[in-house]
Amino acid sequence: VQLVESGGGLVQAGGSLRLSCAASGSTWSINAMGWYRQAPGKQRELVATITSGGSTNYADSVKGRFTISRDNAKNTMYLQMNSLKPEDTAVYYCNAVADYGPILSMDYWGQGTQVTVSS
Repeated sequence: VQLVESGGGLVQAGGSLRLSCAASGSTWSINAMGWYRQAPGKQRELVATITSGGSTNYADSVKGRFTISRDNAKNTMYLQMNSLKPEDTAVYYCNAVADYGPILSMDYWGQGTQVTVSS
């Protein structure tokens, strides 16, 4: 599975951005997908996840502002980010969990896309 993120950039506080993550390769194996982020000097943290059935989970810090979605037909996941804050500044990574059987699953990561929110 290969993952390619796009949509990052520089935005003022209060603005919006939409990230995309396009999956290719063995996309039939993908189950859950998610967005993670890593700010300078900090550990990578979960932002939001979505299952193949559409169930979602969000970090408390982004609830009500971010929306995760996926288009299984296009093998693409999205993160709509509204009301952005300077503390949302980070490199955002796309993640996919692929299942290859009852006891084998693998994690895949994209290369990351920079999101910078100015105050």
